[in-house]
Amino acid sequence: MRIIVAVTGASGSIYGLRLLEKLRSNPAVELHLLVTRTGERTLYLETGRKPAELRALAHFSYSIEDVGARLASGSFPTQAMVVAPCSIRTMSAIASGISSNLLLRAADVTLKERRRLILMVRETPFHLGHLRSMVALTEMGAIIAPPIPGFYHQPQSVLELVDHSVDRVLDLLGLPAQDARRWDPAPDPSQGV
Repeated sequence: MRIIVAVTGASGSIYGLRLLEKLRSNPAVELHLLVTRTGERTLYLETGRKPAELRALAHFSYSIEDVGARLASGSFPTQAMVVAPCSIRTMSAIASGISSNLLLRAADVTLKERRRLILMVRETPFHLGHLRSMVALTEMGAIIAPPIPGFYHQPQSVLELVDHSVDRVLDLLGLPAQDARRWDPAPDPSQGV
């Protein structure tokens, strides 16, 4: 299963990092990585990690400027693309059909080929233009999946909060994490169950 993972400059580079780590542990997955220049900078500022460490998790990595790479063609079969995190700028460009770099072109190809495109839109709050872009992308077949944590699994660390959102993306890819903590409420003793 070929999956494209793209990391933009929005805050939350840990989402892309953890997604790559979890996908890399699955031998059935071939990872293709795209990182914007601002994504590289944010990764370092937020995690202390260098872009080379991110690239080491992927099977293939591409320059964002290489619009002639195989990811730019629908004839190169991939199953899905995840942008984690996805900046508003990237989301808006995809919604508008702009394909001025390889990330945007790969997202455009993913949509036109009716493949799964998942956008972990990270910025907030949203104004009406952002929401309209999300609606347009949803109408085109994309999945808008902001990393909004749940608390029913009683997270004890930031990493557990991050993994909760990443595990939801893995579910959307059809590759559920074996260690994902899922909603499974205990019976309420006050209800006599």
